[in-house]
Amino acid sequence: MSELTTYKCPCCGGAVEFRTEIQKMQCPYCDTEFEIDDLKAYNDSLSDENNSSQDNMSWQSDSENEWEDGETDGMNVYVCHSCGGEIVCDETTAATSCPFCSNPVVMKGQFAGDLRPDLVIPFKLNKKAAKEALIKHFAGKRLLPKVFKDENHIEEIKGIYVPFWIFDSDANANLRFKGTKVHTYRDRKYQYTETKYYSVQRGGTISYSGIPVDGSRKIADELMESIEPYDIREAVDFKTAYLSGFFADKYDVTSDECAQRANERIKENTETVFRREAIGYSTLVLENSSINLLNGKIKYALFPVWLLTTTWNGETYHFAMNGQTGKFVGDLPLDKSAYAKWLIGLTAICSAAVYGLMWLVL
Repeated sequence: MSELTTYKCPCCGGAVEFRTEIQKMQCPYCDTEFEIDDLKAYNDSLSDENNSSQDNMSWQSDSENEWEDGETDGMNVYVCHSCGGEIVCDETTAATSCPFCSNPVVMKGQFAGDLRPDLVIPFKLNKKAAKEALIKHFAGKRLLPKVFKDENHIEEIKGIYVPFWIFDSDANANLRFKGTKVHTYRDRKYQYTETKYYSVQRGGTISYSGIPVDGSRKIADELMESIEPYDIREAVDFKTAYLSGFFADKYDVTSDECAQRANERIKENTETVFRREAIGYSTLVLENSSINLLNGKIKYALFPVWLLTTTWNGETYHFAMNGQTGKFVGDLPLDKSAYAKWLIGLTAICSAAVYGLMWLVL
């Protein structure tokens, strides 16, 4: 005995029935009519989609470089007792405070590296440019605590190479959306709204190159993503000479752990791109997405960041500038005592103005 096939309405999801009087399939819930062959083809496409709708987002790491004999002889590592941060630099660089938590207790030891970076983007902007950007960021903010504007404090900004995992891949995507087209018209008595439903299929391949994911737990991913983008085309093969005068953080998040964030960024962007390709619809809702990565590769790189960390009233504030482009971000606190004085002064001015206006009226 053959199995009875039940079709669901593409518009509302209800069970569709065959209506003899119209010789078509019809949904009893939304009254939408379908040709039998069209509904069967749609049902078959959903079945095929369900059998192959799982994302396949795997990666192959190309980062297997080891340090050469003698390459790390002139390098030291500083370990912060406060946050556990490990900072790599050349032997001429003196660490006076931790760039991650600003704690002054930093111990020096012999460097023992993990993987050797494949690439590095050298600093293009010097400390003077970083200080100018920070001063500009503080300018005009009257309620900012004085410690943030102190010249000695601004001088503490540090150049640090932050570890990143770089992901390259082609993404082969198949997506299905539920789309609607809404048309409104009226006659002398009524206004009508007609809604048509569509199953919208989109697919293709997008190439991704140089997707960065922060490989350090000590710096918030949101902070590092906010100073993007970096131009990966300016990356060069890593040499220890680029560390001269700067710090370098050691990665403590593996490429496998970072792959999840890379997959999220690829998936979000791919769905956005194909959604934009489906034009002419009033609404568009994603119903199914299948993304397969092809030739996924990972490399280990160091990106330049100017970083300043400040602790005030028990809270830690981070300021970061892209050492390649100059893009600057940072949160600023509010000095409540200064705010109270400002509010009292503003209230007094407003009261005097109101009193003066009343005196003129009288």
